[in-house]
Amino acid sequence: MSVVRQRYLAEMGIPVWLLRANDEATTRPVEAGAEQPGGFDWDQLSAAVRECTRCGLHRGRTQTVFGVGRRDADLMIIGEAPGAEEDRQGEPFVGRAGKLLNAMLRAIGFAREEVYIANILKCRPPNNRDPQPSEAATCTPYLDRQIELIEPKAILALGRIAAQWLLQSDVAIGRLRGQVRQYGASGIPLVVTYHPAYLLRSPQAKAKSWQDLCLVKDIVSKSQ
Repeated sequence: MSVVRQRYLAEMGIPVWLLRANDEATTRPVEAGAEQPGGFDWDQLSAAVRECTRCGLHRGRTQTVFGVGRRDADLMIIGEAPGAEEDRQGEPFVGRAGKLLNAMLRAIGFAREEVYIANILKCRPPNNRDPQPSEAATCTPYLDRQIELIEPKAILALGRIAAQWLLQSDVAIGRLRGQVRQYGASGIPLVVTYHPAYLLRSPQAKAKSWQDLCLVKDIVSKSQ
């Protein structure tokens, strides 16, 4: 976790998970007695997310939306938050946006089942509003542990909110997309593209999104 993110979370009073000095796979929170997702296996992590009450979003959820797909996937897809249908089904990217995402993946040779799909938030925000920074900060340790367990060759960030949060940037998505970024201390290649829901509203942007998809496909292909 970057120093900038640590300071950002501390200022908001959010528990911060830090790597131990000996760089073990486990992590420890600053707040005594808090969960330690950095040391969890898949079952422990899933249970922790399912039972999480760290922010107010848990009061309005039907269920958490943990993630779906191969747990050793070469490509990880990350969006912003569950919507109403995702909250009902417990799976990210379903409905019209999910169908378009599936088509986007097929176009570069991936079946949905071959990638891992998750969101920044594990609970649906009321009325599908944008995630608040404090909510994203609270959920990020869960997502970071998923990334550590999967060890993807590349990450595809869908939409402005996911991209800006993952990269800790306020740069417009039009300037973030189209090139390879890096995520985390391990420098996982990260490509930004438009959210499928946006593409449904603005089909003229699909050509640019296709360029991003080809870029991330090229990264994965070269890593094999």
